[in-house]
Amino acid sequence: MGTAQRFLSVGTMTTVLCASIPSPAAAEQARPARVSVSASGIPYVADEQAGPPDLVQAIRTRRPGGKLLNLDRMLLHSPNFAKGWNGMFGAIRNQLSVPAKLRELAIMAIGVLNRSDYEWAQHEGEFLKAGGTQAQLARLKDMPAAMKDAVLFDEAERATLELTSEMTRDVAVTGATMKRIRATLPDDQVVELIGTIAGYNMVSRFVVATGLQLE
Repeated sequence: MGTAQRFLSVGTMTTVLCASIPSPAAAEQARPARVSVSASGIPYVADEQAGPPDLVQAIRTRRPGGKLLNLDRMLLHSPNFAKGWNGMFGAIRNQLSVPAKLRELAIMAIGVLNRSDYEWAQHEGEFLKAGGTQAQLARLKDMPAAMKDAVLFDEAERATLELTSEMTRDVAVTGATMKRIRATLPDDQVVELIGTIAGYNMVSRFVVATGLQLE
């Protein structure tokens, strides 16, 4: 092979190699786009179309990094509903005296009982931050066993799980369960815990019905 031919071959190979490496712009375009429609077929409201601005900002202040969740993008189809929702759950999460670990324990239990994977995923980290453990999370996947587990869960936690289970599955709470939870918490915290369980049952039903996917 002559010198000119060798240079031609090298040049051709370089051209082919360069052509096979996508440009940054092409690589960006190749990334999967964020899902814009829920599993129910209801589209998520796009960030740039969400409003009114003061409401969106109020929601963002409650979210890590100020990023809207798919839950928010669904709620924002109805700004008035989203406003009421944000106010109530802002109070539940930030203004009550019931221990955060019991609140998050109830929420994780509801995620299991109502088969709400979205709710579980959103609160798994919150439960751990509130003092929960990975062993407790694993045990919660079997709620009957968790409610009887005196090694992993203390009395207040087991009473919370029993209250959560009865409210979620049966709606009515037995006298024995009410007596048990009142023996572990003051009445103001019992009322707050009942309200939290009721509220997050609403959340789980909303996210399951609307088909929310994880971000």
